[in-house]
Amino acid sequence: MLTAITSLTVMGLVMGAVLGLAARWLAVEEDPLEKELQAMLPGSQCGQCGFVGCAQAAAALAKGEAAVTLCPPGGRAVAEGLAKRLGVTADLSEHESQVPQMAVIDEAACIGCLRCMNECSVAAILGAAKQIHVVLTDLCHGCGKCVDVCKPNAVSMEPILPTVSTWYWPKPVIQLKEA
Repeated sequence: MLTAITSLTVMGLVMGAVLGLAARWLAVEEDPLEKELQAMLPGSQCGQCGFVGCAQAAAALAKGEAAVTLCPPGGRAVAEGLAKRLGVTADLSEHESQVPQMAVIDEAACIGCLRCMNECSVAAILGAAKQIHVVLTDLCHGCGKCVDVCKPNAVSMEPILPTVSTWYWPKPVIQLKEA
C-alpha cells in the first residue's frame, strides 16, 4: 500500500514537471496588441462582425485585415476607441448608432420548433420541442440571429427600455455664445 502511494506521488511529480517544462518550451507568443484590442471589444461573441468571436476580430484588427467599424454592438464609442488605439482614422459617417436591443418571443406565434434556441450562442432562449420558448433577458446580447431563423416570425428585436438601475442623467451640454 505504501509502495503504491509513493509510486503514484513520484509519477505525479515527474509528469507535472514534464508538463510544466513543455508549457514553457512550447508556448505560443501572443501579440499584446491583440489582447488589448480584445479587451476593448464588448466580448459578447455574437458574430455580427463576421468573425467567430471577439478574439478573432481583434486578431484581424491587429493585422489590419478588418475595419474598426466592424462591431455593431460596440457602436460608435468602440469604433472610435479602436481607431485611436490603432492610429487610424475611422469613417463613421455611415455608421449607425443602435440602441441596445433584446429578443422577444411572441408566445401566440411560437410553435416550439427549436430553431431560435439552437441558433442562440449564449443559451439565452429556453424551451422544449413543441413548447413555448422564452428569452432570458439578462443573457441576451441582441445579436438578432434568432430572428433570422424563426420561420413563424415569432421572434422580434425590441429596444431595451431603461430601468431605475440602468438610467443615467445625461451630461449637460455647454453651449458657447458666439461673439
